[in-house]
Amino acid sequence: MPHPNPKEVYGSLVFNEHVMKERLPAATYRSLKATLQKGQPLDIELANVVASFMRDWAIEKGATHYTHWFQSLTGITSEKHDSFISPMKDGTAIMEFSGKELVRGESDASSFPSGGLRATAEARGYTTWDPTSYAFVKDGTLCIPTAFCSWTGEALDEKTPLLRSMKAVSDQACRILKLFGKDIAHVDVTVGLEQEYFLIKKEHYEQREDLILTGRTLFGAAPAKGQELEEHYFGALRPEVSAFMHELDEELWKLGVGAKTKHNEVAPAQHELAPLFDRCNVAVDHNLLTMEFMRRLAPKHGLVCLLHEKPFEGVNGSGKHNNWSLSAPGMNLLDPGDTPMDNLQFLIFFAAVIRAVDEYQDLLRMCIASAGNEHRLGGNEAPPAIVSVFVGDDLAAILDAIASDSRYVAPEAAKIDLGVDVLPKFAKDTTDRNRTSPFAFTGNKFEFRMPGSSANMSDANTVLNTAVAKELKGYADELEQAEDFDTAVIALVKRTIRDHKRVIFNGNGYSKEWEEEAARRGLGSTPAASDALEAMIAPKNLELFRMMGVLSETEARSRYEVKLENYAKVRHIEAGTMMEMTRRQLVPAACAYMTGLANGIAAKKAACPGISCKAEEKALRQLTNYTDAMSDAADRLEAQVEAAEAMTDALAEAKAYHDQVLPAMQALRAAADAAEGICGRDYWPLPSYSTMLFYV
Repeated sequence: MPHPNPKEVYGSLVFNEHVMKERLPAATYRSLKATLQKGQPLDIELANVVASFMRDWAIEKGATHYTHWFQSLTGITSEKHDSFISPMKDGTAIMEFSGKELVRGESDASSFPSGGLRATAEARGYTTWDPTSYAFVKDGTLCIPTAFCSWTGEALDEKTPLLRSMKAVSDQACRILKLFGKDIAHVDVTVGLEQEYFLIKKEHYEQREDLILTGRTLFGAAPAKGQELEEHYFGALRPEVSAFMHELDEELWKLGVGAKTKHNEVAPAQHELAPLFDRCNVAVDHNLLTMEFMRRLAPKHGLVCLLHEKPFEGVNGSGKHNNWSLSAPGMNLLDPGDTPMDNLQFLIFFAAVIRAVDEYQDLLRMCIASAGNEHRLGGNEAPPAIVSVFVGDDLAAILDAIASDSRYVAPEAAKIDLGVDVLPKFAKDTTDRNRTSPFAFTGNKFEFRMPGSSANMSDANTVLNTAVAKELKGYADELEQAEDFDTAVIALVKRTIRDHKRVIFNGNGYSKEWEEEAARRGLGSTPAASDALEAMIAPKNLELFRMMGVLSETEARSRYEVKLENYAKVRHIEAGTMMEMTRRQLVPAACAYMTGLANGIAAKKAACPGISCKAEEKALRQLTNYTDAMSDAADRLEAQVEAAEAMTDALAEAKAYHDQVLPAMQALRAAADAAEGICGRDYWPLPSYSTMLFYV
């Protein structure tokens, strides 16, 4: 069956600017555009007109319902569906949708994580339209991207702080640009999110309680083959994977998601999708849709999509690379220019990012901390839990020259000649790529590589935006008072480089030597998520959020509580799943195999007295030891879980799950994996790593 023309389907289910311009009355369209550009709330009369045309368009696309689509603190999206139907007295019905219903909705705020902001008796919450992210039709429902807040006005979602942080960056960046003689009304944060994921057979997934309940394999002996042959990366796509990717592209294109690049990743059964850049809040919305459709479409092809950061032990886990930049009309503010003044402008914005990363490295580590990502960071597949910045050799030399008042001599542009006449010579890039860096400058953007694959990226971008906005504010405050602007800019850049050079590192971030060097430089290293989360409520960070108008102290503390609770709950579910699988599946399977061995030994000796049963007896003794170890480890794990659950302080509970429960889980896994290596394949109840990862 031929695939539809991407140009024809792209954005076909989105109430985008093209549709608005085509359908709305000209005066309404102009008023709406002006309102959005000024960042003002919609007038109810204008909202009524927009709602009427949006409803008619959505009905033409097959919609019968509408929903305010928002990002609760669960980390995923939430939606409540209301129909357009309004019954009439004569038994018929009309389809209604008002401006009030477009702009505002109401939801039970007490049933979502709130960190104490909402109790069961304080249930009212409101959703409000984010008109900068287009409405779309999904599954017969008009989805309206919205923010979510409590009756008392606190943000209960991921989007509200993100939008606040984007405004903070824009306001301060515009101040800087004005000093360079550029009167810019708005600066956009642009983001491109590379999404990694695994695909396994649905039949294998359904046989594993651990994958179903936790998203990762809690047991699994290492296969004879892993990723060491490096053959999967950029390899030819399996037919069922290719079919899945085709359908995923088409569905995402309909929703206006710029799905661009797809390929096999390093680990077997691992893949990646990379979209085009978009405005920060839109990019996050699109990534959430991408993850939803990955999960939804995979079963149609006999597959299941795993978005956990570490679904399989011993092979690479999955991350989500956050490519971040700043743009104004006709300008990428992180792109070096052609004139000295353009380069000064670039250096100011570049220096602000370097300073922000150094001063708020603890917050950047905090914002990507999770139970899943804890298994991935620092494992020779992802950056370590140390925040540093890669800038490349050329830019590092420029920065050194600025800081030391020395002359910089640019290297000659190099050409690469492959020694084959038919192959063209091509220019060599000025910098290499450093996959081991957590925060790398890659020419005209920064690539934040620490986030995990399942993360809602509102959180990380809120932190990054806020930190950069604060540094730009400090720069603007200083430069607006300068008598000699050029001299002041150079002095400011020089001071920033000298004071924050410690965070720049171009070497191998995976090496043990870097951990030691980072400690000498005074850079933080917090492998445990429970430790990293404490940065959320550090006084300097609470002040940052307050000063930039992104989070009140109450909002920040509530998110801290939500994150701690989530960490403990995830570990609790994992531990409970391990104990249940051990006692109801693994130990019984091992016992059944041992019974068969014992009966076989007895039968052999009865049939032929004195016959050797060395192999069977060896396996029986080893498996008995490992089965006893499994049973004992499950009991110890249960005791550790009970002790952690008895904690009344959220931080103490999270630390107990990391420090005591997690090692007990690892001990249980070690015994079970050893048992799997001996137990007969027909007896062991779980699909093996070899079966799941190499299913074709």
